[in-house]
Amino acid sequence: MGIMNRRNAILGWAVWHVMKRIAMQKAKSAVPKVDGPKRRSHKVAIVGALAAAGALLFVWRRKTSGDDLPPAV
Repeated sequence: MGIMNRRNAILGWAVWHVMKRIAMQKAKSAVPKVDGPKRRSHKVAIVGALAAAGALLFVWRRKTSGDDLPPAV
């Protein structure tokens, strides 16, 4: 009897779909909720987005300025 047979394939498919649904529910419950009727964004998300944009700008500027790099040995 082989490891890969129809019964194990169907069982694996079912387990995969059930666990995927459970993982999605856990992920949705872990995300902080938006403040009621005010619908304001969270300060942490704004700070994170600004930090990511700053890091992207820093890397982009660093790559474009090639004259600051030392010569290759």
